[in-house]
Amino acid sequence: MHKYAFPVSKARKYLEPGPVLLLSSQYQDQHDIMTLGWHTVLEFSPSLVGCMIAGMNHSHELIRNSGQCVLNIPSASLINEVVAVGNSHGDSIDKFEAFGLTPEPAQVVGAPMIAECFASFECQLYDDSMVARYNLFIFEIVKAHVAGEPEYPATLHYTGEGRFSVMGDKMLDKSGDFKPEMLI
Repeated sequence: MHKYAFPVSKARKYLEPGPVLLLSSQYQDQHDIMTLGWHTVLEFSPSLVGCMIAGMNHSHELIRNSGQCVLNIPSASLINEVVAVGNSHGDSIDKFEAFGLTPEPAQVVGAPMIAECFASFECQLYDDSMVARYNLFIFEIVKAHVAGEPEYPATLHYTGEGRFSVMGDKMLDKSGDFKPEMLI
């Protein structure tokens, strides 16, 4: 297979780890939604997720003050809302109202869940030691909510430059080839 030189600044096209999220946050009477593509699972128990949230983002300030958020996973059908949320600033508009998204009360944290998303993970800030240097928040998922169907919804994966790939239509099940102790 022939490979060609590729700009390292565009490596995300091949390395993005998971689905695009709509992160919701709240502090006192202010709430926000942001589109988030830079996140990764860090640990299974406790369930830890690392999220890169730029300091210029309104959600960054709300999370620093509240120590909480909800990671909501939209299906591919919400592509227009995902892009619109990502192109706007929460300190100047109410993104729930502006983009027709429905806030739902979470059970553990103060930030709202998004009703239109098929999964919502309530999170508490677990470690903020890398926020000042890298904008890396480490959250613990303290409550999970997932729709029963479809089991594998079509999700959006950002590849940079305004392009998304969609995953979920075809599932390759190789679980029978793994040792049981490796299927965590």
